[in-house]
Amino acid sequence: MELLNNTLAAKYSERALSRCKILSEISEMEGGILRQYLSKEHKACNLTVSDWMTEAGMTTWQDSVGNQWGRIVSANPNAKRLIIGSHLDTVPNAGAYDGILGVLLAVELAALVTELQIELPFHLDVVGFCDEEGTRFATTLIGSKALAGEFSPDWLALTDVNGVSMEQAMTEFGLTPNDYSSSALKPEELIAYWEAHIEQGPVLESVDQALGVVTAIAGAKRAIISFIGHSGHAGTTPMHLRKDSLAAAAEFIVSIEQLAKNSKNGEVATVGQIEAKPGATNVIPGKTLMSLDIRAQNAPDLDALLSDIRSSVEKIVEERNLAFDWQWTHQAGAVDCDEEIQQLFKSACVANSEDSPFLPSGAGHDAMAIAKVCPIGMLFLRSPKGISHHPSESVIDGDVTKALSVLYTALIKQKNASL
Repeated sequence: MELLNNTLAAKYSERALSRCKILSEISEMEGGILRQYLSKEHKACNLTVSDWMTEAGMTTWQDSVGNQWGRIVSANPNAKRLIIGSHLDTVPNAGAYDGILGVLLAVELAALVTELQIELPFHLDVVGFCDEEGTRFATTLIGSKALAGEFSPDWLALTDVNGVSMEQAMTEFGLTPNDYSSSALKPEELIAYWEAHIEQGPVLESVDQALGVVTAIAGAKRAIISFIGHSGHAGTTPMHLRKDSLAAAAEFIVSIEQLAKNSKNGEVATVGQIEAKPGATNVIPGKTLMSLDIRAQNAPDLDALLSDIRSSVEKIVEERNLAFDWQWTHQAGAVDCDEEIQQLFKSACVANSEDSPFLPSGAGHDAMAIAKVCPIGMLFLRSPKGISHHPSESVIDGDVTKALSVLYTALIKQKNASL
């Protein structure tokens, strides 16, 4: 049967939700949720999830960088691997569902396979990634990049705010730092990677749909831009003789907003941080730093918007007789979700009477890294009010039940196609 019994779907999805709440209590932040890579809370979370995986009939292990794994072992001696997962780490003052719900839905899917005694022609692997957010060492997708063979040895020297290096933290966690390469997946052993995740945006709610099938994950580029002028006395420096770095940054921010609004394919650009120096009320700012985050669904659109933004800043500093400095802090290319998996998820939605739309992801996900080694697919769940990375982050219980039902149908369809 490709459809999951409604009673079972509700029972298992309710357990996934209750477990999200349990994990939200494993936090290093007083009065909020924070779970960082290689912390004692990371270890406690992995142990808890490992216990739940065991209850679901899975064999479990933790890999060389701290990802938590569980497996429903196939009777087929030559079985390949279907991996389903998401991340277990959080940003500071996080919500309870970002990443975590995707892992726990995968665990419940495995529990259903065990209870219903479904024989799979492939290993069903569930992974809880150790670090997607990059909160502790300012390097995102650490766990998934290790699986893709892209863990950089330079990361071991990175330090957190307390001066603890990643190498030291891995050792204290019980890992062997230089063994990171043993986590890398072998593409020839893989069928695909699936990820269920809250949308973290308002699109599904705006069309009154519980679920959506992801088409692509936006590429993103981030930079810190510095405008360099001259500080001066706010009362004695005439306006026409000023080199006001903050005024230049303000003009640039408005330009960025307008250029993004004029783009044709949903590109976005955001200035989220700004700092004027020296920061005194009666001093003209001589230096202003600002962040820039640009995202698009494909590389040509990203590059085109960036080119326009770059031209804008060059024009502004020339007209104002200032200098500027542009430092990249993050670059990730856009990633397409596999067309066959998109159609598989869509057919599973239709089978469950869900008119789920196709939509892109503006946020980054572990699937981006895994796309280097196998086909990927993502299923989005509606985010009420589009809220994420915030204590008010929420989900609708019925949407979670629908997501589990769709994942179950997709799994059975994948099983039948693999026989």
